[in-house]
Amino acid sequence: MKRLEKNEAQCIACGRCEEVCSNAYFKQQNREKSCIQISQDQGESKINVCNQCGVCIDICPVEALYRDKNNVVRIKKDLCVGCFMCVGFCPEEAMRQHDDYIEPFKCIACGLCARECPTEAIFIGNREADAVTGAIEETAAVDEQ
Repeated sequence: MKRLEKNEAQCIACGRCEEVCSNAYFKQQNREKSCIQISQDQGESKINVCNQCGVCIDICPVEALYRDKNNVVRIKKDLCVGCFMCVGFCPEEAMRQHDDYIEPFKCIACGLCARECPTEAIFIGNREADAVTGAIEETAAVDEQ
């Protein structure tokens, strides 16, 4: 599954990812309209972005949320009624809303922000590939014992 991964220790909170995202989605450089949000907590950067868990899919009363062929959670704007239940129930708080729009928005793992990140604090990962690699490494460690 394609998703945006993060290494918060490398983030310098420059905001470039937020600007690129809002420009791609809304043709504005407005951090409040970014699918990725960067904040500072006691001098450490926090990167908030959708992990494609899909909890929102089950919450949506009109079935406007679905997984595409790459397992990325997407919104059918023509079906969305703007109830924002997905925003309220998102365990990552990564489903976004802005008063200028009647429907929510979220990261679709397009990778534009990752390409612009000067420290590679965000990058496109693949959950299945990571799981397979982890299982192989775990098996190798057991075999060595």
